[in-house]
Amino acid sequence: MAPSDDNPEGPERFSVSRRAFLRSAGVGSLAASVVGVAGVEAQTTTGPRVVGPGDVPIQLMVNGKPVDLRIEPRVTLLDAIRNRADITGNKRGCDRGACGACTMIVDGRAVYSCSTLAIESQGKQIRTVDGLESGGRLHPVQQAFCDKDALMCGFCTPGFIMASVALLEKHPNPTAEQLHKGLDGNICRCGTFPRVLEAVSSVKGVARG
Repeated sequence: MAPSDDNPEGPERFSVSRRAFLRSAGVGSLAASVVGVAGVEAQTTTGPRVVGPGDVPIQLMVNGKPVDLRIEPRVTLLDAIRNRADITGNKRGCDRGACGACTMIVDGRAVYSCSTLAIESQGKQIRTVDGLESGGRLHPVQQAFCDKDALMCGFCTPGFIMASVALLEKHPNPTAEQLHKGLDGNICRCGTFPRVLEAVSSVKGVARG
C-alpha cells in the first residue's frame, strides 16, 4: 500500500522489542509445559492400571475350566496355555500369526493364539483342540478329519480343526466361498487342502460351542 497524506509512513506497524517478545514466549512455553505435565498426571491417575513387567496373577477360562497362572504381561495366549498350563494340543508354527497352527476359539471367534496376549483373554471363553471331545467321543470335525484322511504330518491339524469348528458353528452349511474364506488363514505345508475341504464339507449339524 502506498503512503498517503494521512499516513505518510505507510501501513501501521506493531513495534515489539526483542526483550518483550522473549519474555512473552518464555511465559507461554512455561504455561504449556505445566498444562502438559498436568495432562500426563491426569492420564496416569485415571487411565488403565499398569501391571508388570514381572509376573502377575491371571485366570483364564480354558475349555470350561478356570486356569490360574502367574505370568508376565507380555506372554502370549499360546505360551500361557502350552507352557504354563500344559495344555498342548494347539501347536506353535510360524509364531508370526500367519500359518494358523495355533488357532484357538475365543468367545466364538477363531484367533491366532501366538499373537494374542494371555492377560487380555481373561474373562473370555477359550477353547482349544484338547477340549473338543466329549465323553470319549471325538468332535464331528475331528472324526471327519480321520475319516477323510485330512492330515499328513498333523502339525497344522489342530489349527485347521479349530478354524473349521468356528466356521461350522457360524455357518452350519457353508457355501464354497464361506468354506474357503473360513479356512484361508491356515496353511498346510504338506498340501492336504483337498482332503481338508472334503472333511469339513462332510460335517453336518454342528451345534454352537
